Amino acid sequence: MVTLDLPQGTLDLLVLRVLAANEMHGWGIAQRLSVLSEGMLNLQEGTLYPALYRMEAKGWIAADWAQSENNRRAKYYRLTKIGRKRLEAEKESWDRLITTVARILQKA
Repeated sequence: MVTLDLPQGTLDLLVLRVLAANEMHGWGIAQRLSVLSEGMLNLQEGTLYPALYRMEAKGWIAADWAQSENNRRAKYYRLTKIGRKRLEAEKESWDRLITTVARILQKA
């Protein structure tokens, strides 16, 4: 199966967007991104968790420990107010980028 190499900074946008819908634990975030990408994006723990820790340190997300649906202790992440603002800024930046790239590809 083909998988994607994400451009730098894209993972933050995707994680913030997924967390805008619901709070989730790390494995749930990875699974949701895989489902939404129809299997094209399969994140490894070594990619996802450092990003989550970094976003938590920046105040974009917050986390609490709770019982998972499998009755295991899991850290659940949620978007903060600062994270919602960051998501909007990241989305606007992404939209400008893809519009510009598409324009160049079309005209070149």
